[in-house]
Amino acid sequence: MSQTVESILDRAGTSHFQRRLLGIFGLVWAADAMQVLAVGFTGASIAASFGVSLPEALQTGTLFFLGMLIGASLFGRLADRFGRRRVLLITVACDAIFGLLSVFAPNLLVLFLLRFLTGVAVGGTLPVDYAMMAEFLPAKNRGRWLVMLEGFWAIGTVVVALAAWAASLYVTNDAWRWIFAVTALPALIGIWLRFWVPESPLYLERTGQTKELRSTLNLVLRTNGKPELGDTEIIQSRPAVAGAGIFSPLLPRRTVLILLVWFLVSISYYGIFTWLPARLADQGFGYVRGYGFLVIVALAQIPGYALAAWGVEAIGRKPTLIAFLLLSTLGCALFLVASDAILTGAAILLMSFALLGTWGALYAFTPELFPTASRGTGMGAAGSMARLGGLLAPSALAIVFAQDFSIAIALFAGLLALAAGAAWFVDAETRQLALT
Repeated sequence: MSQTVESILDRAGTSHFQRRLLGIFGLVWAADAMQVLAVGFTGASIAASFGVSLPEALQTGTLFFLGMLIGASLFGRLADRFGRRRVLLITVACDAIFGLLSVFAPNLLVLFLLRFLTGVAVGGTLPVDYAMMAEFLPAKNRGRWLVMLEGFWAIGTVVVALAAWAASLYVTNDAWRWIFAVTALPALIGIWLRFWVPESPLYLERTGQTKELRSTLNLVLRTNGKPELGDTEIIQSRPAVAGAGIFSPLLPRRTVLILLVWFLVSISYYGIFTWLPARLADQGFGYVRGYGFLVIVALAQIPGYALAAWGVEAIGRKPTLIAFLLLSTLGCALFLVASDAILTGAAILLMSFALLGTWGALYAFTPELFPTASRGTGMGAAGSMARLGGLLAPSALAIVFAQDFSIAIALFAGLLALAAGAAWFVDAETRQLALT
């Protein structure tokens, strides 16, 4: 009897194996969120430690995102060529090492270098994590599980907000060192856990590693309490997709449009959440002030992910993505017209809720748009677009923020509406489709 890899994964279902995989990937994904968002939480402390201005201190973020841009593109391609698992181990080890070394940076120049190298490593985890997680999941609930993985970003956001709050209360000098120490810890733990993760079955199938493929599928079946493959069961290898590059004849439209969405969402998200923490901590008013409110903003992300996890399976990836983009636009618009603390707080909470729901839908949708031969490359390109947005947010937009914070928010509202339009024209809906 002959079966495809997809049908065997359907038979295995989603149980102990996928939950373990989710925990391992999720731990480091939370660490990545902490590393990324630490840019906004450490800027003021770094400026005070080294006697520079806040925009100069935020260049740690510029270099971090530059590193992420390079890492996403580089490691995505390497994952398609040499396998997901090898790249997985390299990126998380570098994430932990350079992240921890950042704590001990003796001067600003060394800190810049270490944050750049940490960014390269963190950027490399994105294409590998999502390509690999997608390739261990059956089609019927793949989207929900991918949104659940992205949900660990919210956990990392809450933790780094709490760490920054504690540092502001109890650490008088160099609070950024303590925040970076907290952000490095999950990645250090994740190094050892990731040795347990086997190679992706779809990568093994594509590269003709039949023995290893059978062993991996049996591990998934056995861990989920299902009978292993019998001696007479043959794994049917599908023919390789011809011209499977991300700009091959069948893919240019969806590639260009989805990369545009990634760029527009990222420059809006990082633009808002790079500058908002420092602004609310120092210049907020009423209850919309300080780290306590920032923790509430972080918690507002969790129901956004929950709704996205329901939406991608119930109504589809593309409709859910568009709906959250429009809701994010509405949150920005509400902020612009808010005249008191209640409306301002509601607008910020809506932006946090909707933007993270947007990310959840985007991460569920994107890896399914590319074939196995270029999934890592596609996710790497998406990650590069996201990091380009993050790179521009703290530096290029500094002038806009300095002139008028409201003008910057209005700009983001327009960019998010444009992203919704781009998503509308993506020529695919991947709900419950098998990966090619």
